[in-house]
Amino acid sequence: MKRPTIADIAREAGVSKGAVSYALNGRPGVSAATRERILAVADRLQFHADSNARALAGAKTRVVGLTLRRPPSTLGVEPFFMELISGIELELSRRSYALLLQMAPGRDEELGFYRRWFSEGRVDGVLVCDVHVGDPRVGMLQELGLPAVVIGPPDVSGTLTSVWSDDERSMVEAVEYLAALGHRRIARVGGIPQLAHTAIRTAAFAGVCARLGIADAVTVPADYTGEAAARATRKLLGRPAGAGGPPTALLYDNDVMAVAGLTAARELGVAVPAELSIVAWDDSPICRLLHPPLTALTRDIGAYGVQAARTLLAAIAGEAVTSTHGAPAHLTPRGSTAPPRTS
Repeated sequence: MKRPTIADIAREAGVSKGAVSYALNGRPGVSAATRERILAVADRLQFHADSNARALAGAKTRVVGLTLRRPPSTLGVEPFFMELISGIELELSRRSYALLLQMAPGRDEELGFYRRWFSEGRVDGVLVCDVHVGDPRVGMLQELGLPAVVIGPPDVSGTLTSVWSDDERSMVEAVEYLAALGHRRIARVGGIPQLAHTAIRTAAFAGVCARLGIADAVTVPADYTGEAAARATRKLLGRPAGAGGPPTALLYDNDVMAVAGLTAARELGVAVPAELSIVAWDDSPICRLLHPPLTALTRDIGAYGVQAARTLLAAIAGEAVTSTHGAPAHLTPRGSTAPPRTS
């Protein structure tokens, strides 16, 4: 697809380009009926005069777009996104680019933002987060030809360039660490199941547990919120002996859920780490300030954002870009993990 031009409108309306210019700019020189016909064609083609004039002149907007299909409150409590956006902004500001961040209530609205940004020429490129398997945004962006970089695994990025971290490797490291401490009942409170990186973590967790002979391993899906994590933690810690008994170690897909899990365990009278070890995915200052401080899978999320923005700016500049495999998260042991209590 290409951005509509004045020539496209003139051809569709059966008039000259000059007549289109008069009509779009509200100038005299065309009849009311012709003006109405031209404006109807422009609206149908999703032509926007100001932005398209800039695009036709070859000027860059110096704006990068990012949509997040999560509640706006996510940014206030989710350290991952705060650090990621901080890294993106750091690189964009170095190049005098701005970030257009849009929170989308649903998939249709999110797709609408991309269409509008393209048709209006509002952004030079976009960053794509929270990619699903078969994500319709990937196909749309490929069709539009708008420069785009996926912050996620390349397997679901189509022909779009991706910046990603090896979540499988990190998951294996975390489970092997817990197994080495002596844990045989390990459970996980996962993220949104439809997300591609969640699916990778779920498969890796099941695979490494099977390899190590951890028969009672289970993943309970959640949505990255503390409320969902607390419910999942209570459910897991209440498992009867006939169902394998409660886990002696819990791994959470983000730090917000790990904090909620720690609180829920305390409310149930379960001591951490004496009776339950806890591991958080994505380290943050809050993990280090708790008592006990949380063992966490640590990576430089800000650098992740810098790399994504740098790759996108290179693509916008017309440079050849390739997908980048960033450093995986590595385990940082702290006070929330210990060998399981022997009975």
